[in-house]
Amino acid sequence: MITQPLGEAPESTQQAVLLHMKRGGELTVAELCKILGITSMAVRRHLVALQKEGLIESRMVRQSRGRPTYKYKLTEKAETLFPSGFQNLAIDLLDLVFEQSGHKGVMELLTRRNERMAQRLRSRVDNKTPKERVEEVAKIFTEFGYMTEWAPLPDGNYIIYQRHCAVHDLAKEYRQRCVLEPRLMENLLGMKVTREQYILKNDPVCGYIVHCQTAKAAE
Repeated sequence: MITQPLGEAPESTQQAVLLHMKRGGELTVAELCKILGITSMAVRRHLVALQKEGLIESRMVRQSRGRPTYKYKLTEKAETLFPSGFQNLAIDLLDLVFEQSGHKGVMELLTRRNERMAQRLRSRVDNKTPKERVEEVAKIFTEFGYMTEWAPLPDGNYIIYQRHCAVHDLAKEYRQRCVLEPRLMENLLGMKVTREQYILKNDPVCGYIVHCQTAKAAE
């Protein structure tokens, strides 16, 4: 049974399965065989064990030809196995603010924190090209525990995506945290950012489009 938080270096094959699902979203048995370098029988044995623990779930995908295949992904329970920082303390503090000032008070507090973070981090993105700023912002959020990656898009824009939500439980209670996340990115990047995928809406990642071309057109 897996009970300890998972890091970047898995200590067992089952931990490796969970980590690769966190990084890759939904995966098939064949994909896991290729990634892990083990037989399909071994992969299925680990998947059965993880399903019994309630850490993964599957869905059937019909194909144009041949038998349907199954894709596996993490359950909400599995999110608790990944680093979460000081979520309990943060939730307790926000609960106190909510009791006194409601959602408006929570939003004001988190907005002020966002502004302070932007001031503290801005020196890391100053005097950089758009591409370098995107790369640095992805690095910043990875340091915060978000498993963040980025990539250029064919239209000249960029995508930033997070494979793990470091404040998953807090965000479920206070969605203001999610509202402010793209605003922090915009503040650091100097470009418009829109969320296209959202973990709390059952997407495998939180994905953000950085509208670099829109910013250039406005100059």
